[in-house]
Amino acid sequence: MSIIRVTVIDREGVSHELDAPTDMNMNVMELCKSAELPVEGTCGGMAMCASCHCYVESEHADAMSEKSDDEEDMLDEAFHVKDESRLGCQIQLADPLEGLIVRLAPVG
Repeated sequence: MSIIRVTVIDREGVSHELDAPTDMNMNVMELCKSAELPVEGTCGGMAMCASCHCYVESEHADAMSEKSDDEEDMLDEAFHVKDESRLGCQIQLADPLEGLIVRLAPVG
């Protein structure tokens, strides 16, 4: 099993350093839910709700897959979108994401 360290900053500004397995096909949304952080994931990871909207604060853009059309469409409808916005359900945990830092976007 391979483990990477991911830091999630919650909506109150509290930083949570999480150990994330890379061999379980998990994404950032699922990691947040497993750590009981306030991420709903209402659509179950289908890029259809933006309840896992987050900001990538580390320099990992090149290590992630490009935003799909579905993710872009959903972010177009979300609040508080920035250039570094991603849906957590679309960020697959993988070894190149060691040290990833994400901040949960405000709700509403």
